[in-house]
Amino acid sequence: MTLDGRTRVYIFQVKPSVDGGRYPIKRVIGDHVVVEADLVADGHDVICGRLGYRQVSGTSWSYVELRALDNDRYQGEFRVHELGLYEYIIEGWIEEFLSWRQRYDKKLSLKQDIDVEMQIGRDIIGRRLSLHQQSAPVSQAAKELESWLGQFDQSGHSECSAMLLSSRLEELMRALPDVSYAQHSPIFLVRVDPLRAGFGAWYEFFPRSCATRKGSHGTLRDCEEFLGYVADLGFDVIYLPPIHPIGFTHRKGPDNQTVASSGDPGSPWAIGSPDPEGGHFSIHPQLGTLEDFDHFLQRVISLNMDLALDLTFQCSPDHPWVAEHPEWFRHFPDGTIQYAENPPKKYEDVFPLNFECDNWRALWQALLDVAVFWADRGVRIFRVDNPHTKPLPFWEWFVAELQGRFPDVIFLSEAFTKPKLMEALSKVGFTQSYTYFAWRNTAPELREYVSELVYGEKKEYFRPNFWPNTPDILSSYLQSGLPQAFMVRFILAATLSPNYGIYGPAFELLEHESLSAGTEEYNHSEKYEIRTWDLARTPNIQELIRKVNGVRHHETALGYQGLLTFHPIDNPQVLVYSKRDKSYHSVLIMVVNLDPIFTQSGWTALNMGALGLREDARFVVHDLLTGARYNWEGPYNYVELHPDRYNAHLLRIEEGI
Repeated sequence: MTLDGRTRVYIFQVKPSVDGGRYPIKRVIGDHVVVEADLVADGHDVICGRLGYRQVSGTSWSYVELRALDNDRYQGEFRVHELGLYEYIIEGWIEEFLSWRQRYDKKLSLKQDIDVEMQIGRDIIGRRLSLHQQSAPVSQAAKELESWLGQFDQSGHSECSAMLLSSRLEELMRALPDVSYAQHSPIFLVRVDPLRAGFGAWYEFFPRSCATRKGSHGTLRDCEEFLGYVADLGFDVIYLPPIHPIGFTHRKGPDNQTVASSGDPGSPWAIGSPDPEGGHFSIHPQLGTLEDFDHFLQRVISLNMDLALDLTFQCSPDHPWVAEHPEWFRHFPDGTIQYAENPPKKYEDVFPLNFECDNWRALWQALLDVAVFWADRGVRIFRVDNPHTKPLPFWEWFVAELQGRFPDVIFLSEAFTKPKLMEALSKVGFTQSYTYFAWRNTAPELREYVSELVYGEKKEYFRPNFWPNTPDILSSYLQSGLPQAFMVRFILAATLSPNYGIYGPAFELLEHESLSAGTEEYNHSEKYEIRTWDLARTPNIQELIRKVNGVRHHETALGYQGLLTFHPIDNPQVLVYSKRDKSYHSVLIMVVNLDPIFTQSGWTALNMGALGLREDARFVVHDLLTGARYNWEGPYNYVELHPDRYNAHLLRIEEGI
């Protein structure tokens, strides 16, 4: 900053911010951005401040006055209405008029002579008016102040004194600040995403397993019938694993066998076949054509769902890029291209891209062209495979470039890696992220992990998406096969996070057999073979999924990032937490038995203030899963959960008794 002795206010601790403003905070359309800062200056003069905000593409700032909290902390807020980037700034200055009036009030109360003070006040008002009359056009407030000053100059002593104390004069002077010597904070950014970024239930399935004829390869047209089933369960986002041609060289067989038979479909993540089938711009020929894809997308939209496609930036040995651009890959000393490996695992059917090759600019552009191609066809959500194995500078450039063209694009990061790297991916642009939720099973683990995500700075940029299972993750908790285990994990995912997803139909049909003891790989994994799913198979948890998704769409407490509170209970096998919206119109209490085998009970110790209730309040809670109603009183209430039922309460606070 430029040093000027007349600039006396210092600005500290501007919140929210990410790394001092290096990266944007995240919001969705319609959100209020509440900003706080410390404004500090010497002496006893009155400090004023304002919050400026605008779209990055805009030219003029809008301002709201900061309101004082306590201990030199100030707050202001604005609302975001457009997608893209906003920026905001804090300004602070010594308010000459209010400082004068503070002194004037004291002298009046002490019955001291005020003639000189009245003249000083009049001069301050005159200078302020002159300053704002230089702006074009002259504001209505300046015109009103000019009229006020004319009336003041024609009034007597007692009338002038009363006029100087008027609340309207203070309003006018606040509306016409003198910011000539205001201090400015750095500029901070807000990334404004579509509503779907903040709330959504995802459903992943393999379209090749949706054949209407048993034993055949499913098509996108076949999948359209299946979409009705998913929509009926209440999901918002359809996510498809890669739908591109699959390589033949080193194709994997069932359960990741290194040798495939002629009928094995291979892994969808081994992308690319020789022309004319092609690579990332093509549809697997057995799934259909680009026209079939367009028809499928329109069917998804007609069911009020969104489509997410997989972005996997790697190639099979048969991908056209291998022959056209061998410089985009790493090579062994003998000149052959390196396949992917994570010892002891080898992935001979996949060639990683070399983001540090000499021709990296062309590689980056080619990958961007892939995303633009699908975005041009109407895709606005991308689940990105293993982004942590690609450079952060690439992602920062890539996301900014695509969102610059399509501001409503959403990226989900599939990065099960070191926490700081997962956070870095969110900072550089990823809209949402997978999490460690699948491995947090006990009450202390869940409280600690979820609190880490929803409190503190991380909540400003890291949007969690909770998945109890994926094609790669069959957790030990689910391998019991107990319906109650699947119910518990589903309820936790769907109520702890506004964004969650399942890999189905494996999840709702309770698929639980692992490839071998101690692994999280599914036996007969759909990653390597086509499955035929009997959606009428029992037992299943379809009814529960339908109910909970219905509650999510009706109760604003579960929408976006509701205000979450964990409540004590005297049984460590039971987790109690609540969510509410800002207005307390929707307040829910979740009570979950984490034990899928035995009945558990206990006494709650509710934080009544977090629920918007008096400490001694008597109230009715309505279980949205069973329809039962209970009369509760104060913080201490008895709960008992049976595994042969839902093993959880989803309670809405409805009314006082």
